[in-house]
Amino acid sequence: MKKSIAMAALAIAVSFGSVSCKKKVSDADLQTQATTVVVSNPNASVEVKDGVAHLSGTFETQEAKDAMIKQLKAINGVKEVMDMATVAPVATAAPAIETQSAVAPEVQQKVQDAVKDIPGVKVEVINGELTLTGNISSSDARKVKESVDALKVGKVNYNYTVKK
Repeated sequence: MKKSIAMAALAIAVSFGSVSCKKKVSDADLQTQATTVVVSNPNASVEVKDGVAHLSGTFETQEAKDAMIKQLKAINGVKEVMDMATVAPVATAAPAIETQSAVAPEVQQKVQDAVKDIPGVKVEVINGELTLTGNISSSDARKVKESVDALKVGKVNYNYTVKK
């Protein structure tokens, strides 16, 4: 009787141990899988940190961007996808005409204040729209997007280049 109780206790301990020891997928493995997915768009890149995929770059259409996000979320081990990518504006045949700014100066100033500590970001009004340009790192791109989105200033064009 003691022997069968001891065996049952051992079996339970082993089963709990195997449940709690699920293999965690490394960021390096996730990075490899995510890069394989993103390679189909040469204007996009992905960086995986702590199981979170950070997607950046430019996509031709919103649908293409959404499909890429869905593929990244489908990778086993990816906890979340941070979307820092943009959709390329549709090219127009007519040259852009500079119009009077539709962006209030105080709104532009708010955005400039929000990104003042991030080197490489320029806040401009291009064709009447608030536009961020420059060359920045992916971590800075994340900070810029979060800071500007928190201001709730409306439409902002993120036309900066994210350095790898």
